[in-house]
Amino acid sequence: MELEVLKITGESTGRKVQLNENIYGIEPNDHCIYLDVNLIRANQRQGTHKAKTRSEIAGSTRKLIRQKGTGGARRGDINSPVLRGGGRVFGPQPRDYGFKLNKKVRLLARRSALTYKMRDAEIAILEDFTFDSIKTKKMVEVLTNLKVNGGKNLFVFPATDTNVVLSARNIQRTQVTLARNLNTYDILNAKKIFILESSLPQIEEILG
Repeated sequence: MELEVLKITGESTGRKVQLNENIYGIEPNDHCIYLDVNLIRANQRQGTHKAKTRSEIAGSTRKLIRQKGTGGARRGDINSPVLRGGGRVFGPQPRDYGFKLNKKVRLLARRSALTYKMRDAEIAILEDFTFDSIKTKKMVEVLTNLKVNGGKNLFVFPATDTNVVLSARNIQRTQVTLARNLNTYDILNAKKIFILESSLPQIEEILG
């Protein structure tokens, strides 16, 4: 399959690039996409939630009432979970929500996501570009020229370009990432993906 290479002005360069069928034209696997997106979302969770147990509550350890004969539950000290202000039973504790997922499954998920985007014509190839200075206005002009201003856009660069990253930082729903960091969630979350021409070999090396 072929895609034409666009300039940041929105015009065609007159050149076309050949895309790898094994990355952009496979039979998608929805279950692998589901697993990989779940893993990415789980890794984004901080997992810092915490509730105090009865041993962590500040209070007297004196036994308030006798054990039997009251007709109520056994409660012990004032830190008992039975009482208001006491510790919490089985409350949330800090934890890591990540889980193991095989590398081949993750690679298949990314190829499947790119295939869906290719089918929907939501992938475009841009010639390499950079900015001389940090100007949000320049990035807005690029989005306007490409007719995607206001949508969810993902730009895939081969290496970190500080001027472009900082120019796009304040624009809502516009993300700049590296080819080596491209993941399934970012691919599916974007309405339009712009891959720089020099990023294609890196993507093919990782996913091919």
